[in-house]
Amino acid sequence: MRAVAEKDIGSAIAVAGHPVHAMLVHFPIALVVSTLGTDLFYWWTGDTFWLEVGTWAAAFAFIFGVVAALAGTLELLAVPGIRVRVASWNHAVAAMVLLAITAANAGLRIHMPDQVLPSGLALSLLSTMAAGFAGWHGGKLVFDHGVGLIISTRQ
Repeated sequence: MRAVAEKDIGSAIAVAGHPVHAMLVHFPIALVVSTLGTDLFYWWTGDTFWLEVGTWAAAFAFIFGVVAALAGTLELLAVPGIRVRVASWNHAVAAMVLLAITAANAGLRIHMPDQVLPSGLALSLLSTMAAGFAGWHGGKLVFDHGVGLIISTRQ
């Protein structure tokens, strides 16, 4: 346990001391939750405006999710103190599941917009729950283990 605690957990992928992954994850999370909101509005009103907004939100959630995942994966591979923590792998796996669900949701909306109710709504609900689970483990890394709070001593 002491060997794990002594490993470097400083951010290796940072801009002006701010971890890039931590700066990026807010966008796909907000867009995933927004997609669920637009689905609920579409269900409630039947207005195709919400269908279109949901398509854009889901597509951008996926795009920003890929960017955040790349930064997170680089961080995971570059910092030994992150790799040895179980919460890191839980977070990474949950985030990849979230990314897969988000891709399916965006693809459904682009190729089969008539299936948004009920399939898109179900995917939006599932992706929001996956975002909560991935975020929980990401928060554990920051708040319980201090990951990403400082710049790596190697810089």
